[in-house]
Amino acid sequence: MGVTDEEFYDETQIAQIPMGFCYPGKGKSGDLPPRTECAPLWHQSLLEKMPNLKLTLLIGQHSQRYYLGNERQKNLTETVKNYKAYLPQYFVLPHPSPRNRFWLGKNPWFGEEVLSELQHIIAYHLTD
Repeated sequence: MGVTDEEFYDETQIAQIPMGFCYPGKGKSGDLPPRTECAPLWHQSLLEKMPNLKLTLLIGQHSQRYYLGNERQKNLTETVKNYKAYLPQYFVLPHPSPRNRFWLGKNPWFGEEVLSELQHIIAYHLTD
């Protein structure tokens, strides 16, 4: 994101809301998906407490599926490639799991273009 620890942990600047509020357990290829009842139950009431949101990062396919619905592309790679289509409200990203190192290696455009654009947008909003 290109922010300092002080900026990241400043609750007046950056907030994090997980898709699920409990650990869903392990599956065959990693963690299970978040429980489906969490986001509908909690997200709206939490977002209402943050009326001045300028940008929401949708990290991973679960958040993209929930917030973008039919507007997302056929897969995560295509959704992230088309990140500009979701601006200025949303910025779509892959999950930063170490398991995604293969995805990152196959998609060098992500580090070259997308991350630098994200850092530029976040810097703009933090100085806004």
